[in-house]
Amino acid sequence: MKKIVRTAAVMVGLGVVHADPVNILFILADDLGITDVAAYAERFSGKTTDELFYETPNMDRLVERGVAFSQAYANQLCSPTRAAILTGQYPSRHGITTATPFMPTYYNQGLEPPEGFSPHDVLEHKDDIKEPQAWINGRTSTALDPSLNTLPKVLASHRSVYIGKWHLGGHGAQGFQPADHGFETLAWFDAGASHYFDNGDTGHYSWPQGWNQKKLPFDTMPQKEYTVGDAGAPPYAEYLTDDLTARAIHFLEDYAQDRKQGVDKRPFFLYFNHFAVHTPLQAPQETVRYFEKKTQRGTLGHDNATYAAMVKHLDDSVGNLLDALEATGLSDNTLVVLTSDNGGVEYTNPAATDNAPFKGGKACLHEGGVRVPLVYWQPGRFESAWCTSPVNCTDHLPTLAELSGNALPEDLDGISLVPLLQDPAASAPPRTFIWHYPFNVIVKHPDDGFPLTPHSGIRVGDYKLLWDWHGRLNLYNIEEDRFEQTDLAAQMPERRDQMLMQLQEWLSENVEPRYLPELRPNYDPNDDKRPVRFLDMSASVRTAE
Repeated sequence: MKKIVRTAAVMVGLGVVHADPVNILFILADDLGITDVAAYAERFSGKTTDELFYETPNMDRLVERGVAFSQAYANQLCSPTRAAILTGQYPSRHGITTATPFMPTYYNQGLEPPEGFSPHDVLEHKDDIKEPQAWINGRTSTALDPSLNTLPKVLASHRSVYIGKWHLGGHGAQGFQPADHGFETLAWFDAGASHYFDNGDTGHYSWPQGWNQKKLPFDTMPQKEYTVGDAGAPPYAEYLTDDLTARAIHFLEDYAQDRKQGVDKRPFFLYFNHFAVHTPLQAPQETVRYFEKKTQRGTLGHDNATYAAMVKHLDDSVGNLLDALEATGLSDNTLVVLTSDNGGVEYTNPAATDNAPFKGGKACLHEGGVRVPLVYWQPGRFESAWCTSPVNCTDHLPTLAELSGNALPEDLDGISLVPLLQDPAASAPPRTFIWHYPFNVIVKHPDDGFPLTPHSGIRVGDYKLLWDWHGRLNLYNIEEDRFEQTDLAAQMPERRDQMLMQLQEWLSENVEPRYLPELRPNYDPNDDKRPVRFLDMSASVRTAE
């Protein structure tokens, strides 16, 4: 087992404690790009709301009311970000390096894993890539260990409630689902994607049928029935985004009534994980037709009417939740957090969205892949400001712990954002952030159009280094060049090399060898048409074969 070290560990004091502890509504959108929200698109593109194709008045209202972060970072894909939010630690420390579709693991195949491996490690995960690959993909775990100090345990004072996408449970593995982490569940599904329509018993596209399935997909799974999800009690709304919203609002209404009657006086932590706006791209036709007719179609590269409709239903969800807080009298004492798990998807055909003017999208470590919208709002407490300090998805756990008056576990990578929430204009100390993605994927590199090769990245203060394991280093001053147009790697070799050394040292000390790429024995660089010649720079990280 490798030694685990901290990059930015803190012990948070309990300086922000109210007599009536704050409720928490945490809304996590899926694949929502930073310029998919009009208020962010205005800030970074200079376009006005009237010029934009997507319509997000409710998310804009939240941005206007709360503390909005302009440099908030997630990971390149959803499962790593979800693990980071729940643990306050970089997900690669736990082997969660990517998000997988349903696929074989040692556990679901009934196989004994190799020594030191997790039963929930995938046997293999690879895309169908025709180009030569110098690296064999690293592995990933598909399950987050419930023995970790995840948010429901840290927020011991709160009633933790879960709804929506999970994708951290080993694809339905028993003992690794939301309830096993301490959540009370409303409706949930342990998968990366879900169909959005309920067609009743007439077809396999019915999302409740998928969520409620109990038949094991593999006879080799060592459990009696499948534990992949629970759609909740019928009736179901026709459209998934609307259904989950209605269930969350029903919880808020019941909670408010119970509080009045003294049934349960604990504050709530409602963790709402939308599937929107993840593929498959599906939306009610009436909403789609509305966007097909908009004259603003094509602005910022946004021209997919179905995706625009999905964004609108997500935005309606946010508005309905805010209205429900007001109607139930819960608004003043409820902290609302809105963010996304990674950048918008650009690699579908046709493209779902475009993250312009940021470079790259989901699966990339460029800003378009990892910079996301983030808002914290509580009336009379955290209001009406932009915060330009860089922050990370690992920061949510320590922040929520401090705001709720709960103690923290040790060895966190995130820090509390409370000082920035109290004074958004304050100068925060320089931060260090780490990313690790050990896979060749079909998503194309934004600079050369070839499929991505394994990448790792580090941001130290204003500078961000991207290490393409194929042999490329890119260095950007993000404070001055947020759209990553000017590569400084050749101009600043000392900084480049020092940051690479720091990144590689962290990977060596924190990431198990099986979660790193391996050199392909039969790779011939002469067959490779990439503009960058292969150069192995991994000697200080990779364990010798």
